Amino acid sequence: MLSAGTAWASEDIADKYPQSELYDKPVQVLPGVYSAIGATAPPTYENSGHNNNLSFVVTGDGVVVINGGASVRLAAALHDEIKAVTDQPVKLVINENGQGHAMLGNAYWADLGVDILAHVDAIHEVEENGDFILQGMERYNRDKAEGTRVVTANLSFEDKHVVEMGDMVLEVLHLGPAHGPGDTQVWIPALSLVIAGDIAFHERMPPIFADTCTSCWIETFDGPFMELGATYVIPGHGHPTNMDLVVAGTSDYLRDLRDKIAAHIDAGGDLAGAYYVDQTRWRHMDTFEELATKNAGRVFEEMEWE
Repeated sequence: MLSAGTAWASEDIADKYPQSELYDKPVQVLPGVYSAIGATAPPTYENSGHNNNLSFVVTGDGVVVINGGASVRLAAALHDEIKAVTDQPVKLVINENGQGHAMLGNAYWADLGVDILAHVDAIHEVEENGDFILQGMERYNRDKAEGTRVVTANLSFEDKHVVEMGDMVLEVLHLGPAHGPGDTQVWIPALSLVIAGDIAFHERMPPIFADTCTSCWIETFDGPFMELGATYVIPGHGHPTNMDLVVAGTSDYLRDLRDKIAAHIDAGGDLAGAYYVDQTRWRHMDTFEELATKNAGRVFEEMEWE
């Protein structure tokens, strides 16, 4: 799984684990660390909203889950896989941000009495927009959304939260503004592994939201994120990889797009023209068709008044 080469995860590939709500079965990435790699396509009924990575760490004295999942059914499916690996109970769930695929499964875990941890900004995002996020999931997931409700994390942190459990020490970090509010990274120094969340991409195109600060994202990525010195990276989407590939798929992409938009603005270009700046260098990335023009427009709106 941890290859220096790129393992493409085409959005055209059918569900890889049809007997489960999960898009694919969890794999062991490093000793004690597992991840169910989601589709690199947008969330659909067919992939049950499992289009991000749902990871868990078996510590010797309990299990830490990273991401609540996009529904209670998806969370339950992940729990079934955890129970097939270990008898240790799930003791903590970490939401990597306030997006639906990170937190809509929180209700399942909360009903089991499991603590849920999220950054304060991610909690605010859920409090402000949780009902809207839930409605979006209900539209594509239909009957698979049954039983899902919005539950916010009961534990919060701002910069760093250390989890010492069993044989593992996990540093839950917010390194700075990046992809979205409350972006969270889980750093396991003993394994030189970072479960990066949506600060890092390599197989699918990074989505840029209306409130994303791309210059801030680059600063956070090139600074404190790279300074971790991680050997292994489990990104928010796509297969486990190394730092070189997420640099190319994230920081290099954002810099290239900003350079193209800056040149367009300097030439007197407008928003309508910004959608068509040349991004063919990145056509190989999944969700290119869905995101490239949107990203360009949003970066134009960000940079127009910089």
